[in-house]
Order: sequence, then structure tokens, then C-alpha cells
Amino acid sequence: MLPNLPFDPSNLLIAGRWRPADDTLPLTNPSDGLDLTKIARGTAQDVDDAVAAAQAALDGEWGEYTAAERGRVLTRIGQLVLENVDLLTRLESLDVGKPVTQARADALALARYCEFYGGAVDKLHGQTIPYLNGYTVYTLREPHGVTGHIVPWNYPMQIIGRSVGAALAMGNACVLKPAEDACLTALMFAHLARDAGLPDGALNVVPGLGSEAGAALSAHPGVQHLSFTGSVATGAAVQQAAGGNVVPVTLELGGKSPQIVFEDADLETALPFLVNAGLQNAGQTCSASSRILVHHSRFDEVATKMADAYRAKRIGPAESDPDIGPLINAKQRDRVMAFLDRATDVPILAEASVSDDLPAGHYVPARLYGPAAADHPIAQQEIFGPVQVIIPFETEEQAISIANGTEYGLVAGIWTRDGARQMRLAKKLKSGQVFINNYGAGGGVELPFGGVGKSGHGREKGFEALYGFSTLKTVAAFHG
Repeated sequence: MLPNLPFDPSNLLIAGRWRPADDTLPLTNPSDGLDLTKIARGTAQDVDDAVAAAQAALDGEWGEYTAAERGRVLTRIGQLVLENVDLLTRLESLDVGKPVTQARADALALARYCEFYGGAVDKLHGQTIPYLNGYTVYTLREPHGVTGHIVPWNYPMQIIGRSVGAALAMGNACVLKPAEDACLTALMFAHLARDAGLPDGALNVVPGLGSEAGAALSAHPGVQHLSFTGSVATGAAVQQAAGGNVVPVTLELGGKSPQIVFEDADLETALPFLVNAGLQNAGQTCSASSRILVHHSRFDEVATKMADAYRAKRIGPAESDPDIGPLINAKQRDRVMAFLDRATDVPILAEASVSDDLPAGHYVPARLYGPAAADHPIAQQEIFGPVQVIIPFETEEQAISIANGTEYGLVAGIWTRDGARQMRLAKKLKSGQVFINNYGAGGGVELPFGGVGKSGHGREKGFEALYGFSTLKTVAAFHG
């Protein structure tokens, strides 16, 4: 059951005011397949109104805020997130089907993003540039203006924190289009931002369908920067739409991230990372480690231990706080099952099966496959479910070739005690992030995040996000 909320979830937030939409969409609980509530079905006109409200905020009160004042607002938002962490956890768990422990970690990460950007924004400085005699040259970091944020359903709070948080810190005014499958925490965040004193129009929220509200936001001539996280196909469409207005786009797309286990790896330390990095959020994670590359001398050992770990995993409704919850919707469940049904030529090493007594939610078995050829579809395509495949290799060179052998390049992990090998692979792996003897570094709010290839371009998190949500102006003053 949906808890009492301080706003109507079927409303839009535009210019600091909640207003009803012309139409609504059902919002479903992935754990039982039942409708939770209704959300707004935003239209192109709603997006137009939201962009106008954002521009008015820039031309008005929000545009006059200093960096320190913006930082204080973000810090207050972070504090309110912490004060409401239980409600945010409950909403995310109901909305996304995320186990309670994982949903709570996301709420705490949202607070941390607000704290980080609240403290960082007045530390971002320009430069003076030595030039010709008689000149003083310096650079300024300025906001783009109105920024659009299209946020997916798998990590709403975290992605709002790292995109909207950074954009607001730099003085942009935001229009947020949350996913139609999971927008409750986006609406709650906007409510808390208002309570924290964010001026009207600095953050506007237009829920709705990607093909309607999302498409309108992508192509809107009043938007000066777009941030999108989601599939490769939709990301390409967003970039194409924005290209008509010559607008920069930050894209965080798919992944087929490897972890590479060498013969000298500390397997006791590695094992939880090998398994959990593929199964967290039921595998619905762009940076999920879905490929485990293992030196042939350790293959049987790794396969046995990972299989044991899989069999111990518990699948269940989000509110029971299982290891693995449901997938977001029936479409995603059917897509993952289609991958599993086609992978009949690869051995199944282990499976965390779905119990017969689970409610009628969107559940799939968690499966570990291997050995598999590096070019097999299950080792090449992003499944976005609780599925991992183990791939053997013989040499360091072969491991690098396999790791780099997909169209993605988001995250990679290296497990070896050999320091020289660590440095060689860190340079040779085509990946936006490389972790050595760990994977994920605890979320890493401070660590720049983004991909290469079809994993996207641009960087979120850390100071790099502030650079991305600002434009650089060079001032050259001649004074003789």
C-alpha cells in the first residue's frame, strides 16, 4: 500500500506549483503486479510550460543566487532527504521493486550527492592564462541555462542526485522527466527541494511517457543541455533530437562490464564482488558485471564458488528485503526470459530459482552460465537481468581482447596481486572506470562516471559533472 504523501502523485510540478495533468498513467508495484497509484501523463504543452518556468527562474530569483547560496540550498535538500530516508526507501522499494536495503542505500546516496555538490559548487574556479603583454586573460564557469533530465527507472534517486544535483549546483534550472515506471521518489525529491527553499521554477517535474514528454523535452528549443540515462536506442534518438538545436547531451547508456580474475587473485575477497555486482537490483544496472573472465587455471574453483553463492540467494518481494527482487515490469521480465530461453547451448552452472509461492510479480530466475565463448550473444548483449556468464582465458593479452570485445565500455574490474599487470590493464581496457581488486568502490559519489563506445559519452559524478553542467567562457582584456 502506498504511504500517505505530502503531494498528489498524479500531479505535475511546474513553476513551484503542483497542478493536475490532462491525463494519467497507472503505476504498478513490480513485486505483486498490482496498481499502486496514478501518475501524470505529461504532454508537449506541459514540457513547454516547464521550460518557460525554468527560464523565468533563471531570469529571476534563482539566476541571482551566488554559488555559496546555491550550495546552502543543496545542503538543506540533503538534510531533508536524510530526515525522510524511511519514506524515500519505502517509495523506491514499492515503485522499483528494489529490496529495502538496496533502496535505503540509494536514498542515502541521494543525500550524499546533495551534500557533495552543496559543498563543491563554490570550489569550482576559473583560471588566469599567461598571454601577450598588455592582456589579462581569464576563464569563467557559467551555467548552460535550462537543462533537461530524462531519468530511468532502475536508480531514480541516485541518477537524480548526480544529474539534477550537479546541474542545480552550477546554477542551471531543471526540467526533470522521470520514467513512467518509477517516478515517486522524483516527485518526493521535488517536494523536499521546495521545502528547502529552492526558488519556484528552478526544478520542474513532468512525468509521462518517453515517446511523449521525453521526446518533447529532447527536441525543445528552449533546453540548452540534456542528460539522459537509458538504452542505446533511446539515447541515440535523444541525441538526434537535441542535435537539431545543437544542444550538448550527456549520455549514460548500456554496459557489458567484465571482471577479470587472474591466477593470483585473492578469490576470498573477490567472490562477493564477482556475484553481487551482477545481481544487485536484479541485474538492472548499467554497470552490472555480467561477464566474469577467469584464467583457465582457476576456472573450476571460481565456477564452483560462484555457483554455491547463487544457490544461496533468495528471490522475493521487495518489502521482504530479499537478495534479489522482481524486475520493473512485465515487458522487462519477458525480455530477460527470452534471452534465457535462447541460451540453451551454454551450460547453466547454477540458478537462484523463483519459488512457486511468490506473488504474481515480475520475477525471473537468477542464472550463472559458463563456460561460454566470448562472442556468444549471452556474452555480448546487455540482458539487464540477474544473469552472469563465466568466460575462460589463457593469457593476459587474450583477457584484454575479450574484455574489449563488445560494443560497450562502462566499467571493468581487475583481480590480481601483480602491480605491473594492474597498471598495464588499467591503461589497455576500453572503459570509463576501472577498479583494481574491488568493483564499484562503494558507489563513489566523488568518482567521475561514464562510458566509451555505446556506453555513452560525458561524465557524471564528482567535479567532472560540474564541468559538464557548465560552459566555459574566456575573457581577454586588453589594457596596454
